[in-house]
Amino acid sequence: MLVLVAPGQGAQTPGFLTPWLELPGAADRVAAWSDAIGLDLAHYGTKADADEIRDTAVAQPLLVAAGLLSAAALGDVAPGAVAGHSVGEITAAAFAGVLDDTAALRLVRTRGLAMAEAAAITQTGMSALLGGDPEVTVPHLEKLGLTPANVNGAGQIVAAGTLEQLAALEADKPEGVRRVVPLKVAGAFHTHHMAPAVAKLEEAARELSPADPSVAYVSNKDGRVVTDGADVIARLVGQVANPVRWDLCMETFQELGATGLVEVCPGGTLTGLAKRALPGVRTVALKTPDDLDAARTLIAETTATA
Repeated sequence: MLVLVAPGQGAQTPGFLTPWLELPGAADRVAAWSDAIGLDLAHYGTKADADEIRDTAVAQPLLVAAGLLSAAALGDVAPGAVAGHSVGEITAAAFAGVLDDTAALRLVRTRGLAMAEAAAITQTGMSALLGGDPEVTVPHLEKLGLTPANVNGAGQIVAAGTLEQLAALEADKPEGVRRVVPLKVAGAFHTHHMAPAVAKLEEAARELSPADPSVAYVSNKDGRVVTDGADVIARLVGQVANPVRWDLCMETFQELGATGLVEVCPGGTLTGLAKRALPGVRTVALKTPDDLDAARTLIAETTATA
């Protein structure tokens, strides 16, 4: 069984969209999306520097566009399940047919702007903790006033909070944690700091006409398979202020019988977690179009096995 997954914010790097725009029809598709949301995706994906694409209002639409573009380049794919990490859930909603591509990009444009506005209220950020035991790490974070915003599994938890709280974490790591790595994001996402963004997303969601998922849609709120389109949208709205439980998503992939996992562009983060948490599941990360053949081979062999 094949799982198709989409990464979250922080996966973007300068120029990462450049080779994808050389594929037939890709530039026209991205231009149409840019017009629909009022943001020059091609410019930001090819010419912008790291600081420019760290901007939440830019990074989020850029990531969804890259995910949709790279998935389309695979051709007809029939995954057994789809999921996304943080903003990647909007990409996954498009994969599952809950939203069409343009609606997904309009929603993520609203999400990015609303979260950037919320992040501007207080200086906040996120840091990944590598290693350690969640039963030790989570209470330690809460003692420092931080939120375990992403529980990613495979020995990784992401803490979120004010810059002062994150500095205190650097000086006082939980027992067993090897490293604390600041992430390329501009806010404490999936915490109470994002509460102002929820109301704006609720308003945007009222204009959507979601369809029910055509494949198993695994929600990162709790790892459950969601079968109702309206429920998918409600979870997307609340998700910006709630923790991401990618560990539970991976448990669900295992329960569903996953044998292969493809991570759309800019891939790497989720396949890395899968390699540690899902032994025996073959993975391919789409970083450039050079990875398409390996992904197609995995898809064909996974489908044949299924």
